[in-house]
Amino acid sequence: MTSTTHRPLGRIGIWSGALHASRADDAGRKAIAEAVAELEELGYGTVWLGGNPSPDDAAAVLAATRTITVATGILSIWEHTPEAVAARIAALDADARERFLLGLGVSHSVLAPRYAKPYSAMVAYLDALDNAPEPLDDTRRVLAALGPKMLKLAAGRARGAHPYLVTTEHTAQAREALGPDAVLAPEVSVVLDTDLDRARTTARNMLAMYLQLPNYTDNLLRLGYTGSDFEDGGSDRLLDGLFALGDAERVRARTRAYFDAGADHVALQVLTAEEGGAGLPRAVWRELAGVFADDL
Repeated sequence: MTSTTHRPLGRIGIWSGALHASRADDAGRKAIAEAVAELEELGYGTVWLGGNPSPDDAAAVLAATRTITVATGILSIWEHTPEAVAARIAALDADARERFLLGLGVSHSVLAPRYAKPYSAMVAYLDALDNAPEPLDDTRRVLAALGPKMLKLAAGRARGAHPYLVTTEHTAQAREALGPDAVLAPEVSVVLDTDLDRARTTARNMLAMYLQLPNYTDNLLRLGYTGSDFEDGGSDRLLDGLFALGDAERVRARTRAYFDAGADHVALQVLTAEEGGAGLPRAVWRELAGVFADDL
């Protein structure tokens, strides 16, 4: 793939698990629409709907915006059939379909009762998308790939990879596994806080849940972390490897390290002490737009 293929994602995007219009009341849906419209105005390249969104959630964000790329980060293959997903995307108007990127993932065994043979299940899911009445081809999808097999699949059967909760070392390894042409768009969690100890506390509050999920801990073990790094919400070494923490300069430098390691795009997830990543931290999104002005 060429740089032209990469360009619609932009360099910097925003990842948020709070953009589920299907789970919100009227006031919540209005807040989501206003927030994503502002992200577009601020110049971000992509808005990523985290936390297992539905196709309808993506459609709502597409309807509230005009130019920004809208991606799922990620949609669980266990909760939405490929036939239903392909049909819902086909029902979008032409402009919305052009701006939509389907991020797919296998989720986790403790969260998906039907979880089994995740690699084979993903292959079958991609086959079904290819064979839908209106196929969703590989240039319009990315995979939440962590390990070598799924990264190889992302290079061969998708536009690229959207790894979550990864280090710059993983990004370098993923780039090597994907090759030079596939898109690599890691999520990076950010705590923009001049008090580094407080920033680490905010990060630990988010990380503790993910350290209960073997897909993530197994990946971190492959990267050289040990069980002791997973205790008490995560060691300082682990936090500093996974997050962009601190003041604007530290956050900018840490994020750019992912680009240096081979990322084409970085999806920033903002964590705050007040919201823990669950709300719409629009003030921080505005501040980050200034921090990354040269990349937007």
